[in-house]
Parts: sequence; C-alpha cells; structure tokens
Amino acid sequence: MAKLFLEIEPRLFFDLEETGVLSAATDGPLEAQARREWECFALYACVRGLVAAGGFNRETAAAIDALHEAVLDAWQPHEHSGETLEARRQLIAERYAEYGEIGQAGGKSGAATVTRRLGEAAARHMTAPAEAAPELVELVGALHESLAEGSADAIRREEGS
Repeated sequence: MAKLFLEIEPRLFFDLEETGVLSAATDGPLEAQARREWECFALYACVRGLVAAGGFNRETAAAIDALHEAVLDAWQPHEHSGETLEARRQLIAERYAEYGEIGQAGGKSGAATVTRRLGEAAARHMTAPAEAAPELVELVGALHESLAEGSADAIRREEGS
C-alpha cells in the first residue's frame, strides 16, 4: 500500500494542479500548503481503503501502522519546505481526527454526503485562508473516494493471488 501511495499520490496532485481549480487560491507559498494537505488527505484515503478491504481488526491495524512507517521513512524535509517529521506526524494525526469525525457523522447526516464533506474539509485546508472553490471541493472529494476504492481493490486483488 505504501508503494501505491508513493507512486500515485504525486501524480494525482499533479493532475489536480493541471485542472486549474487550485491555482486561483494557492499561488506561491500556498502551493506548499495545498500539497501538504493533499498528501494527508490521500494518505487517509489509503487508510480507508485498507479498512474497507480488511475490516477493523489487528491485521488491518498492523497494515495501517506499516503504511505510515513506510511513507514516513520516505519523508524528506528538504522536499517539503523544511517541515519536520514530527510536525508531519502531528498534522496527520489532526487531519485523521477531523476526517474520522466526518466519517462517523455519516450516519447522522447521510453517508451519501461523506465524500462531499470530506472534500470540503480537505479543500478548506488546502486553500486557507481563501475560500475553496466548489469545483475544488468536488474534485478532491472524488479523487479521495477513487483512491480509497482503488486501494481497497488493490488489497483485495493481492489477497486473492
């Protein structure tokens, strides 16, 4: 899963930039912010995929831990505006808590809106302090959902072989 994340996440961010929906709100230093937030959001999608494929159990928890360790082992502060590994861990923990709350609230306000609400949260972080464009919300939500589903499918295929 870490290999998949490390290969696909940068390409998805590049695709996101190519659409132009990010550029209006993330010029200059805000591009690094958008990138950082996308990385967290994409990593959370892979975690969702692991859980979807494996359920909530010890094996899945171990796989999630291994995913995080492999991704963070590849971490290069000089490639990320000098952000330290500890700062990255803290940001990931904060975003996971927020995104987890959104997912858990799905039952209260409709599971069909979870993708949109996750997209809103990620887009808000990507463009703060500017307002996120509705197109960005929709696109990051859709990319996240596709990555979560693709991750789950990849795990299922691997288990089936």
